Amino acid sequence: LEVSRIALESANAEGRILRICWETNGSMNPILAERAAGYALESGGNMKFDLKAADEALNSALCGVSNRTALANFKMIGEKFYGKRRDLPVLSASTLLVPGYVDAEEVEVIAKLISEIDPSIPYTLLAFYPCYVMDDLPTTTRKQATECKQAAEKYLQRVRVGNIHLLS
Repeated sequence: LEVSRIALESANAEGRILRICWETNGSMNPILAERAAGYALESGGNMKFDLKAADEALNSALCGVSNRTALANFKMIGEKFYGKRRDLPVLSASTLLVPGYVDAEEVEVIAKLISEIDPSIPYTLLAFYPCYVMDDLPTTTRKQATECKQAAEKYLQRVRVGNIHLLS
């Protein structure tokens, strides 16, 4: 945060544009999350939350931690910052479509949570590729991605599938 502040001040003093963008799991102190969102808003940047799951037990299985803080931070930032800049959104979300774990039902719950803040918040569904400790799973199928996208579109206006080259 301090580096972002210094870099933004320097860019502003020199008349340069510097966009501060964050990609986070959201599990941070809410005061720090709010400061990060403030820099994103001020600079024309973005804060993208990687929302792994809505279900706390599933999130813990996938990440080893609760998602309570992440969801609370997402809601706080959405309510406090999103309406201030909708044309170039200050907040967005993504979910990794892990086969056997994150299905259309889970995505629909996440999408509903996002829509309760604002249905125009951008949401990206990301194709999974097996690696590291989850190298025994298949890639996300086109069928799974399509079902998840349709589930999210019940609640959200701006849904896309990313990493489509990884779909099987």
